[in-house]
Amino acid sequence: MKYTEKPEYITQPSAEYKAYFEAYDEALSLWDIDYDELYIPTSYGTAHVVVSGPKNGEPLVLLHGMNASSTMWYPNAKALAAEYRVFAIDLIIEPGKSFKTAEFEKIDDISLWYQEVFNALQLESYHLVGASRGGWIAVNLALHNQEKIKSMVLLSPAQTFIWIRPSVGLLKNIVNIFSSQEKKTIRSLETMSTNVGNIEKKYLDQYLIATEKDSINKFMIKMTPFSKDDFQKLRMPVLVLIGDDDIINNEKTIRLAKEDIPRGEGEVISNAGHFLSIDQASTVNDRIVSFLIRVDEDQ
Repeated sequence: MKYTEKPEYITQPSAEYKAYFEAYDEALSLWDIDYDELYIPTSYGTAHVVVSGPKNGEPLVLLHGMNASSTMWYPNAKALAAEYRVFAIDLIIEPGKSFKTAEFEKIDDISLWYQEVFNALQLESYHLVGASRGGWIAVNLALHNQEKIKSMVLLSPAQTFIWIRPSVGLLKNIVNIFSSQEKKTIRSLETMSTNVGNIEKKYLDQYLIATEKDSINKFMIKMTPFSKDDFQKLRMPVLVLIGDDDIINNEKTIRLAKEDIPRGEGEVISNAGHFLSIDQASTVNDRIVSFLIRVDEDQ
């Protein structure tokens, strides 16, 4: 069952969440297209899904990055929803409008939760796009149940092909991201984006509130790169995109995507960091849409 009525935690939010939800709605306005918000009951709480695009369009599921929420797709939603029915899901263990009422015991439970949401949305087949940690989750989802996944696009997937390199100071950077001090957050973003000034203020305002609310959750340390055997099990077309100034990935990621995934391909996007979907939105949008169209034409 899915429903659009706003639950009480949205209509009568606590003081702790009121400012965040208001900032979320402001950031969501950056999508600049019509959308619906669904609130779906699951065994772990309520899932919030932003839906846009033609009702008869091929389903396209978007999995956001760590601490980002579905509003992160503001530079991409309009282009993706022109032809596709977009479903952007707020991960229930992170800031967003999903609301957790039960604890996840292991990281694979997250995949089971997503499957609950997909079933409620009655998605018989769909394309899947994951950014950063959302990319890792997308691969994990596919390894559990890939029958319905038509294709995957992984945008700078975190800890998916290669280990996060300690030499770049990323772990320290992540700690800074979760600091309540705005300057530290901005400094951390500067290592993730080639042009922080290009990030819309409405989104940045929401992101800053989110980082003050959250902390590094226990599942982050359980994310480890997948094996060659894992990648060879993937039967759908997979496109991997990374930035040329990516703090998490490098050329090895693209090489492994091409060598280890039977239908894998990859590309490095120029003048882009880890947040390549923001840094080079137009280029990334073009690459995603052309890839999806090619997959649909081939099937």
